[in-house]
Amino acid sequence: MQGQIKACGLPLQSLCVLLACVSKPTKRFNLFFYKFGEKLKPMKKLTYLILLMLVVSMTANAADFPMKGLCVAAPAKAEVDEFVTLIDTKLAPAGVNTLILRVDFGYEFKSRPELREENPLSEADVKKLVAICKKHNIRLVPQINLLGHQSWSTNVGKLLEVYPQFDETPNIKMPEEYKWPNADGLYCKSYCPLHPEVHGVVFDLVDEIVKVFETDAFHAGMDEVFYIAHPDCPRCSGHDPSVLFAGEVTKIRNHLAESGAELWIWGDRLIDGKTTGIGLWEGSYNHTHRAIDMIPKDVLICDWHYERAHPTPVLFASKGLNVVACPWNKPAVAEAQVDMMGILRANAPQIMKDRYAGIIHTYWSGARGFMDGMLEKTERGKNDPSVQTFKALIAKW
Repeated sequence: MQGQIKACGLPLQSLCVLLACVSKPTKRFNLFFYKFGEKLKPMKKLTYLILLMLVVSMTANAADFPMKGLCVAAPAKAEVDEFVTLIDTKLAPAGVNTLILRVDFGYEFKSRPELREENPLSEADVKKLVAICKKHNIRLVPQINLLGHQSWSTNVGKLLEVYPQFDETPNIKMPEEYKWPNADGLYCKSYCPLHPEVHGVVFDLVDEIVKVFETDAFHAGMDEVFYIAHPDCPRCSGHDPSVLFAGEVTKIRNHLAESGAELWIWGDRLIDGKTTGIGLWEGSYNHTHRAIDMIPKDVLICDWHYERAHPTPVLFASKGLNVVACPWNKPAVAEAQVDMMGILRANAPQIMKDRYAGIIHTYWSGARGFMDGMLEKTERGKNDPSVQTFKALIAKW
């Protein structure tokens, strides 16, 4: 590359300065012309303009991302005030404009009180979060896991605990000690999307949480769905998994649209894991990936990859879907995702550029650990790889 640059009449040293200049204020750019003007003179005007366009493309600034966000568990009831302080003093000044809170059954549901977890957030607790996010123009998006993730480790979640008839795989029992892999292929249980009563229950939760959060978007999770179209299910057996998955996405999306809210989901079930080599977790091996051509185009895809910056945002954008890249606990991967999304936005036609919506960091422990790290309350928190990754993102954007 160095030889190619010199062939254009601009040494690599000069280009490095130019790289700094195009991403900084005009004053520094003018300083470049002053110091390196003599080196620029031999260059033809057209060649220089082409090179400048290339450099700007290579150094696309993440500051123009529509979304710079965080996904984290909702704080415990006793931690709400501290979390409000975190938003006010750390997240907002860092440029966060989107906050996904994983609520699940941790709210004091009035419509379905039987589905409340212990010590849930009250309406007053939520309104504190809503107020601070409004103050800083942060888009607040609640999440309840739908379809998949209805169990974890050795326990079923609240929905299947209260309504066991919704279980896609009732014949598969929770183990006393969970291990993966296992003979049942059990990772997390799913509810049956064809059960005639399931949506009457879950949509009560969705409607209530959307209203209390005063939001125009809802995250339904829908990641890592391993149990779908299971042969033991009397309703789903024999169905095409992709049609079932797309049908559930569409049903949720259409319900949300009645109140003017968008649907957001994780993207892994829409990626062909085998063809891409991405694997079982970040992609689908049970044929749900074909649903990418069947779901509405206004569903936002949260495209999570944690080991490397897979270029799958191109897949979603080319299908007409808006997409955000989602890192977790490796700073280098997060920074590469920012660079990737910046380059895609810089080089895409306008219609595609708008689909590369930005970056949303994911933190997969409780809110307590995140607060301890961001507020530097404990050494463990400060050294948390996911907290360090988020801080690297802040510096990058």
